[in-house]
Amino acid sequence: MRKFGKSDEAFTGLEAAIVLIAFVVVAAVFSYVMLGAGFFTSQKSQEVVHTSVEQASASLEVRGDVYGLDMDSVGNISVLQFNLALTAGGSPVDINKTVLTYMTADEVKVLNRTISATATSLGVGNWTVIDRVGIAGANEGYLIQKGEQFVINVRLPTNLTANEKFSLEVRPAGGAALGIKRTAPPQIDKSNLLY
Repeated sequence: MRKFGKSDEAFTGLEAAIVLIAFVVVAAVFSYVMLGAGFFTSQKSQEVVHTSVEQASASLEVRGDVYGLDMDSVGNISVLQFNLALTAGGSPVDINKTVLTYMTADEVKVLNRTISATATSLGVGNWTVIDRVGIAGANEGYLIQKGEQFVINVRLPTNLTANEKFSLEVRPAGGAALGIKRTAPPQIDKSNLLY
């Protein structure tokens, strides 16, 4: 007759079920954490794409040429004049929230926005909208919309001399900045086309 004694060698079904359940629980927690991280990452990527599209669609461009005017008749350029319009498919831009920064080799200056000024009464270091050109029935406010152009005058903080280079950054509130880089001509007349 065989004698049954104490033995720890046996692995019962109950123990196997406990180990299997532990593996399933650990795998479920791990997959939940991984899915949560994936959803968070895809949501952040989606926000970045939407922000990028919004910024790119609200951009401005220069329509036509940039002119330098000698308003003081001293042989230096004191006023810049150019037209701003929306890029193709762009969202409307509020010109009142736009910031212009003027840069030369010697200075960097944020220009002040003046609402009611003419080309001749514009103060030094200021800029203004002197005219709105657009489709029939265009709004009379300061929101650049599709088909409209705003004629901008900038009274420079310091006059440009012959062959002097400058940059003007036009930064709308919600879009990409527009950089305008030009050089004064060798001979400065009353009105000058800047390249």
